[in-house]
Amino acid sequence: MYGIPNMKLDKRIVKRRTDLMAEEGVTFICNTTIGEDITVDELKADFDAVVLAVGSTIPRDLRIPGRELNNIKYAMELLKTNTQALLSDDLDTIKKELVDKHVVVIGGGDTGNDCLGTATRHGAKSVVNFELLPHPTDERAKDNPWPQWPRIFRVDYGHTEVKEHYGKDPREYCILSKEFIGDEEGNVTGIKTVRVEWKRSDSGAWQMAEVPGSDEIFPADVVLLSMGFVGPEAENLSVTRTKRGTIGTSEATGYRVAEDGNLFCAGDCRRGQSLVVWGIQEGRQCAREVDLYLMGNTRLPGNGSIEKRNYKLLEELASKV
Repeated sequence: MYGIPNMKLDKRIVKRRTDLMAEEGVTFICNTTIGEDITVDELKADFDAVVLAVGSTIPRDLRIPGRELNNIKYAMELLKTNTQALLSDDLDTIKKELVDKHVVVIGGGDTGNDCLGTATRHGAKSVVNFELLPHPTDERAKDNPWPQWPRIFRVDYGHTEVKEHYGKDPREYCILSKEFIGDEEGNVTGIKTVRVEWKRSDSGAWQMAEVPGSDEIFPADVVLLSMGFVGPEAENLSVTRTKRGTIGTSEATGYRVAEDGNLFCAGDCRRGQSLVVWGIQEGRQCAREVDLYLMGNTRLPGNGSIEKRNYKLLEELASKV
């Protein structure tokens, strides 16, 4: 509802879907914090099965000198408050933060792209996007075969809007942020950067090295950190974490948090930050395991399988109708 800008997802579509779910019998309990207003143990006692689908919402930080300066924000802070302001007809509040400002978005992906479009529509003076990796190729590289996610050059709506308004694609590739620069009032004013080059080591792994003499300072009145997420906010959920920060499940338990319990988890909180298609897959497979746990058997399709129909039986039943 709040994380995806309206220009990408009209909220009437979200409301229509939640209304349909409510009509199908789903009960929504809002303004409730698990671990504070109610504990996980209470939920497990009140319900036959509990599924954690809390996403991966802790943003990756950029701990370099000057990080404490004002106007350095996580990307989702802007996107959430912008949508809230839009829905409450108070966009001027957000516009004041961005209009005539030099905006730098550190990190790409969908979230970074949304920040580019949002800053442009609010009248930023300039919009730049830092990318640590090299400029992608137009076609798959030999070390990126199908079915891997294709690492190719893409142009999304945010890049297009910036180019239309400011005359060039906003992305700066192979660039490393070294230090945030500020004024006497504690506000960020710029970013010290250096260019990097990527080379393969003897073992075949990619290694990054700074390019001597490539130091550059970019003006920045607002910095938006869009470098992905490191795990779910699960401090009060009575679960263990993996080294990657995700909620721990084993190959033996599948989507169950513990082998002898009724607590399950699915999605980014279990798998790590990923694509929506994986969210759908995780939800379906978790539902299958919950069904198996509750009923002792299940007809829900397994991973990569389909439901096989008994057409002879269906024909017999149909003839009796």
